[in-house]
Amino acid sequence: MLYSIIKKRGIIMTKQPLIVITGASSGFGAEMAKLFNAEGFPLLLLGRRIDKIKELPLNFDNVMIKQVDVTDLASFSMAITEAEAIYGQTDLLVNNAGVMLLGNIEKQSPKEWETMLNTNVLGVLNGMSIVLENMKQAHRGTIINMSSIAGFKAFTNHAAYVASKFGVHGATETIRQEVAAHNVRISLVAPGAAETELLSHTTDQEAVTNYNAWKDTMGGITLDPVHVAQAVKFIYDMPQAVNIREIDIAATQQDG
Repeated sequence: MLYSIIKKRGIIMTKQPLIVITGASSGFGAEMAKLFNAEGFPLLLLGRRIDKIKELPLNFDNVMIKQVDVTDLASFSMAITEAEAIYGQTDLLVNNAGVMLLGNIEKQSPKEWETMLNTNVLGVLNGMSIVLENMKQAHRGTIINMSSIAGFKAFTNHAAYVASKFGVHGATETIRQEVAAHNVRISLVAPGAAETELLSHTTDQEAVTNYNAWKDTMGGITLDPVHVAQAVKFIYDMPQAVNIREIDIAATQQDG
């Protein structure tokens, strides 16, 4: 894709619009960063582990990295404001940051429920609230929320996680309806089981064992995050007048 480069405040700029990706340190977010970076888009990459973002194989000339917890509305908003002052208005926000802590609620700590609901739901609402007004005024812009197949289908040992992802599905569709008349696109990508770090934070060993046994029924390999990132870019690359409202994507051998 052709684009021109200019200098501003010592930073290499492009006329491509700004892309903001949360949870960019690994998994889906890292792969999205690679795809958009390869086409010269300026990026704001947000995460709690910025050392891992800095290790990604990117051209960092027009990349801003900020350590942000998406549940902190003030710091989230400040990071986007700072990036927009340099690169222009956000044209795409990917609300990708998420936590999966599997467990049966009879044994699971309520603190883990709170962590998932805060990150997976409130974090998404925070992101949308920050950029929506400017997008409505510009009559363009795209928000893609990362959910899960667990956002419309239940799985054992996933109760609180399922609740959080059902919330993402519901909020996404509600806000899509609210801003459609302003030509702003709100979309959702719901991956199945994937080769990410999500499972590594689960403290319930029985839930991990059961998950891995289920994974074995798929040949031991689940969805490659690269393909999820490609789905996100496919949505964004459509004309502004076209909104692919939802993509559900999973490994072919995933039965659930």
